[in-house]
Order: sequence, then structure tokens, then C-alpha cells
Amino acid sequence: MNPLTTSAFDLPDHLSPKADPKLIAADEQHFAAIAECLEQTIAEVSDSLDAQRRAPGGTGREAMDRDTEIHRLTSRLRTLRRFGLDLCLGHMVSTDDSEHPEPVYVGRLGLTDSTGRRLLVDWRSPAAEPFFGATHANPMGLASRRRYRWTRGRISDYWDEVFTADGLERHAALDDQSAFIASLGTNRSPRMRDVLGTIQADQDAIIRAGSRGALVVDGGPGTGKTVVALHRSAYLLYSDPRLGHRRGGVLFVGPHRPYLDYVADVLPSLGEEGVQTCTLRDLVAEGAAAAVEADPDVARLKSSADLVQAIETAVRFYEEPPTKGMTVTTHWSDVWLSADDWTEAFEAAEPGTPHNEARAQVWDELLTVLADKHDGEEAPPALLRKSLNQNRELLAAFNHAWPLLEAADLVGDLWSVPAYLRKCAPWLSPEEVRKLQRKEDPQAWTVSDLPLLDAARQRLGDPETARRNRRHQAILAAQRERMAQVVDNLIGAVADSGADGDEGIGLVRMLSGEDAKVSLVDESELPTPDPDLLAGPFAHIVVDEAQELTDAEWQMLLLRCPSRSFTIVGDRAQARHGFTESWQERLARIGFDRISLASLSINYRTPEEIMAEAEPVIRAALPDANVPTSIRSGGVPVVHGSASELDSILDTWLATHADGIACVIGVPTSRTTSDTTSGTTPPVTFRFRTTSSRVRSLTPELSKGLEFDLVVLIDPEEFGDGIEGAVDHYVAMTRATQQLAILTTT
Repeated sequence: MNPLTTSAFDLPDHLSPKADPKLIAADEQHFAAIAECLEQTIAEVSDSLDAQRRAPGGTGREAMDRDTEIHRLTSRLRTLRRFGLDLCLGHMVSTDDSEHPEPVYVGRLGLTDSTGRRLLVDWRSPAAEPFFGATHANPMGLASRRRYRWTRGRISDYWDEVFTADGLERHAALDDQSAFIASLGTNRSPRMRDVLGTIQADQDAIIRAGSRGALVVDGGPGTGKTVVALHRSAYLLYSDPRLGHRRGGVLFVGPHRPYLDYVADVLPSLGEEGVQTCTLRDLVAEGAAAAVEADPDVARLKSSADLVQAIETAVRFYEEPPTKGMTVTTHWSDVWLSADDWTEAFEAAEPGTPHNEARAQVWDELLTVLADKHDGEEAPPALLRKSLNQNRELLAAFNHAWPLLEAADLVGDLWSVPAYLRKCAPWLSPEEVRKLQRKEDPQAWTVSDLPLLDAARQRLGDPETARRNRRHQAILAAQRERMAQVVDNLIGAVADSGADGDEGIGLVRMLSGEDAKVSLVDESELPTPDPDLLAGPFAHIVVDEAQELTDAEWQMLLLRCPSRSFTIVGDRAQARHGFTESWQERLARIGFDRISLASLSINYRTPEEIMAEAEPVIRAALPDANVPTSIRSGGVPVVHGSASELDSILDTWLATHADGIACVIGVPTSRTTSDTTSGTTPPVTFRFRTTSSRVRSLTPELSKGLEFDLVVLIDPEEFGDGIEGAVDHYVAMTRATQQLAILTTT
């Protein structure tokens, strides 16, 4: 479609009154200007990006600035090319004093033409706030607002809202507001559809809240918690310079892999591609293969933050200086290394330095102590240090006193050496120590082990980093030695040539200077490791479905965000293992100090017919559950029947719905402990005839955070007992946006 010659509006026949030129002519004119500006902007950004890529790489801050600018231009160009006119979300008209106030058009990003005319204001800018936040109770200075629905690059519908009597005179196509609300229940797809244009005032207020401290967003099913979490990530990166990529950026943590796949398109569609997204499993290398802890008592013990803190004691055990001295033999004399000398060297480790990396600091101090105590025949300092570096007895003693440690070995020892666990966690009872022992395979990791493995890896550092640093130093030392020989040879050649005068003297001074020797070393030979993009620290972390995190799992995130700047999204009523505390009590206990709470109580997704049946399910287990109020009716009652009707229900739905996604939710007949939370391959829970890609099969756990047009529950009474069963039942019911069927096998 050429937007300059083809109308941006493609309204269906039943909406033909909305195609009246009086209603859309001004929009058409504005879209033509946007199309022209887009073409020009894409060309300009492409040229700027090419110029940056051709420019010299530079060093230090200059190189960082260049890389940042290339990243910014690439992201903007990708967004510009991803969209066309559908960059525009809608427009708003203010109630200012002018006779014909100009509409302000709101877009996914800002757009200004060559004359300086603002064609689109970025949705995250303060100027765009009334577009999302205005209500009839608080119009925020607006007379009217128009939102567009885009389909394949053209407007398939739009809605006008009028806030004042003046708005009626400005060519508004008045819909019943329920038409807009009903649009929120349109067919779903395998990926979360674009919802930026439908953000409501209660959601927008939370999206635009400040980033200091921990903001808890508490809301029941269908209130848009996930929408808020994703859009808040993009908003904070735009509005808060403290959170930029140079300052650490933003980490987004979701509950499982199907959820992350579902929301994968949202942030790129908002022009933000730098947000790191992951599950808790992804933070630890062992997470992909970790099973669920079979013993609930063991899982409970490992969920404690105290046990994570015990990792510090476990590492300190390997940082205690020897209590006995030793004689160190050199080529020139013997040197006595006392227990006090060992203590002095161990104290050289800088606070906060990971164990494996601090090793080099301790070793360097140890050599300095020995060199200072050396009182034998005069020895060249460099040769003495080289001799000490190669002293086998000294190396063996040091390796025993401050060994390189692997996180897996450290945690595995806790589960296989009872005395070691008792020393590190003295509050555990003998029975608890026994329960935690894993005799057969101490490193048969479960999900409950991941916080301890993570804490150990953070405290120890990567042992390969220490080895790599030693190799780096060896390479540099060898290079310096070679270059020193080259410089000596050159100086000798200058002297033999009889060169005199300022030129000869200057050359000798230049070549013999330390700066020259360093500059001649080629550091490009040094291998550069790939950065761990999830290691942090991050400037802000967004956590969805946060009600499920244990105290130990929270420590994984706190380690990655020292500022404690968090957006915490969840629903206490959807906590599978119960959530009896308030959010403030839970978060204060695990280490947060500044906590604020925002609540979402309007259910935009789930029809009231479904919520009427879902509410008693959760209230029976949690009488104080935050059950949101549905604001739309689907007009379709909940179906109850036999599991033998499953194929018939699916076939009928597929035949009458050309679009949309259905999901069958139930407990798998051959459930394993490893396939219910990772989400890498959603388990087939039972068999049905259809092979349509529009019908999925998930466990209740893996359905959390997702939404489907049709949901069919199989034997929900078998989901489990107590809180866990009630929550799984409630969550599964509220995934439906249009239709719910509940089938039983008896």
C-alpha cells in the first residue's frame, strides 16, 4: 500500500458511517504528512547509521559512545521499518482557548518533519499522558480522544470519546463505550497482540510511576498486570536516565518459557530491544535441566533466605589463613613465612571481590611479603618474584589455603558432607541436616538448588576468569620480555651506529621509557570472554507472577539489583503455595526497604459469565482474595459436560472461528517432575483428535500468564488439594477471553 495515494482507512461495510469525510479528512491529511516524513526519516537514520559504522572505532569512552549510538540508531530504524502509518495510536484534542485547537497525534515514537512540526509525540512523553490517563471524572484538559485499531497497516475501526460539550462539535463518531471495551475481547494469537492503543487510565498511572524503591502491582486475572509490566519496562528506559543501558538497564523476569514466547513481540514493538528477558531458571546454567524437588520438606528448607546466606560461611571456610608458618626456599636464600604473614596476605583481598578473583590479590601480596623479608644475597627483584612464582611448595600451600572453587562443588559438598552443612548452617536440626543430604548424586540439581548455586557462583566468581587472568598476565609478561629484548637491541644498534646529537639521544630515551614498552605490547592477542548478560548488576528489575517466588529465589534477583529498584507484579490469590502475608510484610522480610503498593481491580479480559463461576472457586480457599470486577459480558455461558465431548467442542469451535487460539488444560496422565515448570516443551496432558496449531495443551502451571479465546478444563477437581489445587483451578478458568468449557471424565 502506498500511504500517499491509498486511504489509511479500510472500514468494513457495517462501519460505513465512520468513513464520512467530515470525520476522517483531517486524519487522512495528517497521515499523508506522516508518510512523507517517515520516508525521509528512514533515509536520514540509515545514512547516520552507515556513517557511524564507517567511523573509526576509537577507544575507551569514545568507543562506548559510538557503540551506544549505533545501538540507538539500529533500534530506531528497526521500529520505523517495522511499522508504517500504524506508528500512530490516535489523537487527542485539548480544551484550550483557541477556536480550532489542533489535534495532538500520539505514536509509538516521536516524529518531527523537516520544518520542526511535531507529527507524533512519543507515547511515553509527558505530553502524551492525557491520551491514556484521561477519564470522564478527570479529563486532564481534553475535549475528545480518538483511538485507532490497525489491521495489516490500515485502520479497521476507531473510537471517539468526548469529555466536554465542545468535543461534540469537533466531528466525533460517537460509539457506545462498550464497543471499545468489547474490542478488548477480540481473538487471541500465539503471541500477545499489540495493546498499546488500549491501555486504560488505571494501568497508565502505574506504568508512569517513579522507579525508586519497589513498586508492587497487585491485581487479579485480566487486569492487565503483564501489559503494565511490559510497557513500564519501555517507559522507564525512556523517562529515567538512571536506568539506561550504561547504568545497567532493565531485566524482565517471567514465570516460564511459554510466557516469554507469548510476550516476545511486545517490547520490540515499543522500540525497546535492549531489555533482557528471562525466567529464574535462566539465571543459572544448571537451571535448564533442573528437576522439581520431590520432597516438599526439602523444598521448604531450601526456600529459606537463611540457607542462601549460609553460602558466605561456606566460602569463608576456604579463606582462612594457615595457622602454621613454612620455610620458602629461593635460589638465593631461605625465607620464613609466618602465620602472621599469611594473615597479612589474606587481608589484601579487596572487600566484595569474588573469591576466585581475589586469589590473585592475595598471591601478589604474599609475594610482596616474601620479597620484603628476603635478606640473602642481593637478588634482582624481577628474578626473585619469578622464582617465587614457580616455587612448587609455596604454590601447593597457597592452593590448599585459598583454592579455586566451583559453585557446583561447593553446593554439592553441603548436600554430601553433614559436618560441613552443620558448620555453615548451625540453626538446622540434625533431622533437617539428614533430610538435606543427597548421598547418591549430590549434584542431581533441582529447582530448589538454583538460588544456592547462584549465590555460590556470585560469591566465588568464575574460576575460569581467574585462570584467564593468569593467562593474560603470562601473555603480557612474555610480550614485555620480548619487547624489552627488541628495545635493547635497537638501543645497541643506535649506539653501534655512532648516532649522536639530539636525534640519537631522543631515540634512546623514547625506546627505554616504560610508556614505550607498554605501548608496544599488542593486547589484541588477549582472548575476550563473552559477557554474561544476565549476571547484572541491573538498574531496574521487573518481575511478573512474583507471588510464586520463594525467599531464596528473591535473593537471586536482589543480588542483581543493589539499588532495590523493582517493579513487582503479582496476585496473592494466584500463589500456588499460599501467600498469607501482605506484600509489604513479605518484601520487607526478604530485604526491601522502600515499598509502595498499587492495585488493579478492573478485569478487562475475562467475561463476567466466567468470573461468576471462578470467584467461588478461589474464595473457598482464600476468602480475602483480590477478585477483580469484569466490565464486559461475553454472552456465552460456561459449558459443563463430559470429557468425551472434548473433540466435538474443539471441532465445533475451529469450524466457527477462523481465527483465535484454544487451549486444553489438565493434569498429564504421566506427569514427570521435570517438565511442569521449565516450559521448554509443554507437556501433552491427554489426547484429542485435532492437530490444529490453534489448539494447545498445557498443565495449569504453564497456563499462568497466558490467555486464550477458548479454554477447556479437563477434570479440574484433579488439579490438587488445598491452596495449590484451588489456585490452579482458578488460574486455568480465568485464561479464557471468550468461552470456557469444564469437562469431567466421570
